Amino acid sequence: MATVSVKIPTPLRKLTGGADRVESHGDNVRDVIDDMESKFPGLKSKLCDEQDRLRRFINLYANQDDIRFLDDLDTRLNDGDELSIIPAIAGG
Repeated sequence: MATVSVKIPTPLRKLTGGADRVESHGDNVRDVIDDMESKFPGLKSKLCDEQDRLRRFINLYANQDDIRFLDDLDTRLNDGDELSIIPAIAGG
């Protein structure tokens, strides 16, 4: 099981006790999200919808790659990888 660093955006830090980065474990992005949910209840519902799919306005990057262009939530992770949570920003 890989140990990854997860960058937490400001709007979600209230769920991580203010931490801007947390360590999590998993073989893929889905596992990491589940591991974070066990440590920070409520976080998964901010990232995934009721069908357990990534919410439309949330972007996740494994290192520098958008997981939607990889294997989505099944994207494999290795020790030392970085997962970044990026909420979409709307405006005009």
